[in-house]
Amino acid sequence: MDPQLRALASQQEDVVAAWQLRKAGWSWDKLRHAVERGGWRALHRGVYVLTNSSLTQRQLWIGAVLTAPGTMLSHGSAGACYGFYRFERDYEVVTRRGRGGRRRHGGLVVFRRPIPEADITRHSGIPITTAARVLVDLAPGLNDKRLARAFRESIRLKCTTARRVHETVERHPGRPGISTLSRLAIRYAKIPYHRTRSDAEGRALEVLHDAGIPPPLVNHRVAKEEADLVWLDSKRIIEIDGPQYHQFRDEDARKEAVWRKAGFVVRRISSGAVYDSPATLIELCTR
Repeated sequence: MDPQLRALASQQEDVVAAWQLRKAGWSWDKLRHAVERGGWRALHRGVYVLTNSSLTQRQLWIGAVLTAPGTMLSHGSAGACYGFYRFERDYEVVTRRGRGGRRRHGGLVVFRRPIPEADITRHSGIPITTAARVLVDLAPGLNDKRLARAFRESIRLKCTTARRVHETVERHPGRPGISTLSRLAIRYAKIPYHRTRSDAEGRALEVLHDAGIPPPLVNHRVAKEEADLVWLDSKRIIEIDGPQYHQFRDEDARKEAVWRKAGFVVRRISSGAVYDSPATLIELCTR
């Protein structure tokens, strides 16, 4: 294999772009011959996969940003790459600098718009808009509940911070959905989402914050056993039970016995109730 081709393939999960090979000195005839002889698969126009194995999601993301120099993964595709937003479509979304709005080209949706350097980064080697910019771009298409969840998850997974979200919002005044995102970044700026292990825990912290209840320690060890929400002064623990609770009931009962022996009051609430019945959570903290 040509050394330049081998280097690109190694760096890019066996995905290469015609413009990269041309930049490396390949002629169009050499490129066409390599495509035909090697049986390369066209992922997008001018973007090829060198192997016949099933495509991975990472290859799809890499292929999307290789469609033209200066292309960045963005919107739902970027949110999925960071891991805080579920995006299952038959296309990937990218942004390029310029003007012209949104256009679809087969399995690719391309946005052309001005974008500041502060909104651009790399994630796992892929050119991408920052997580905070992703939230700004997603905001117009999400209702308040889904936007809040994406906001919490982006911070919980340490992709961004409330401060960075607020700074990014201020660079894009007047965009649809921006007021909701701004309120989230300001209102919950001090909530330690990064300490939580689930979105339900993050939402619980918001409920308690809004109710004026003193913030708990999050995933704190009591008697050597980690508890979800802990108030040391009042010796209270609240466990948020997710869908897996029934699979580990014996272990949960063992830990609860340890905490009670240490003098703590232990209360449990389902993750569903955190979203659907926040008053129940508040009651568990006050009774």
